[in-house]
Amino acid sequence: MNKKTIGNTDITVTQIGLGCMGLSEFYGPPTDISDAIKLLHEAIELGVDHFDTAESYGVGSANETLLGLAFKDRRDKVRIATKFGPLRDPETGERIGLDGSRENCRRAVEGSLERLQTDHIDLYYLHRADPNTPIEDTVDAMAELIQEGKIGAIGLSEVSGETLRRACTIHPIAAVQSEYSIFSRDIEAEVIPACIETGTSLVAYSPLGRGMLTGSFKAASEISDTDFRGVMQPRFAGDAYAANLALVEQITSMADTKGVTPAEVALAWVMVKQDNVLPIAGTTRLANLKTNIASMDLTLDAADMSLLDQLADQVQGTRYNEQGMTLLNG
Repeated sequence: MNKKTIGNTDITVTQIGLGCMGLSEFYGPPTDISDAIKLLHEAIELGVDHFDTAESYGVGSANETLLGLAFKDRRDKVRIATKFGPLRDPETGERIGLDGSRENCRRAVEGSLERLQTDHIDLYYLHRADPNTPIEDTVDAMAELIQEGKIGAIGLSEVSGETLRRACTIHPIAAVQSEYSIFSRDIEAEVIPACIETGTSLVAYSPLGRGMLTGSFKAASEISDTDFRGVMQPRFAGDAYAANLALVEQITSMADTKGVTPAEVALAWVMVKQDNVLPIAGTTRLANLKTNIASMDLTLDAADMSLLDQLADQVQGTRYNEQGMTLLNG
């Protein structure tokens, strides 16, 4: 099992982690709690120890509560990452703002610690940069939490290279979390170089293109009303959807020649591209989890990488809708 150190910390994790968001929301109805806990326990048994959640995942922060139930009696076996910043109504789930202030940082971490049933969070992220709060102020507040032993390291999510550099003048940033996959490579121009410069790990979310790169979506696939890909992901709509599925066929063809799955090819690409990258692939199924782990054993050569690199330039549709795109690169 490949191990990586997060940034310049002493925190080591399996290179492939588990993104837990989809267990509680966004990709359809929440997974039954007992089934979700069973999957999380199976992940530990398979050697996975990096689990990613957020205060905003699930109505009433249901995803953090789920992880608290699953890990309360095996906390020493896992590294938990969670995030704060976006605000939601705890009853309805309605999005009501973004707050990176010191006061909200304090409020949020106490709530996360309680729901996660732990006395410390290994990696604590600002989920999105707050345009009304200087990043220096937010990071200063987060640094106080390290001094108090409430968090182990600081992370930022979907920030620009400039913001990362500014943040590092206040405190080392252990990780930047951004979408990164064969289909989403915009961070290669500025963010990844800034991560390398500052010794910051890249935690790549949606490394499977929100499932599209697994080959499981077909032209006739219907996306449910509770799946946000249908309303917030232009790549899953109209002509763009058909064009992108045609690109996935090329990944599937490569996978077939190697006797592996398209998901393994997609994850191997991410790990080959950057030495400091930690992909967090979400799933609700044990079989998919095993496939994701197996990707660490797949080797792609220069010819494979060249072919896959060309696909990104042909992708149609942005990765979020117009509103979602405004929250990126903060």
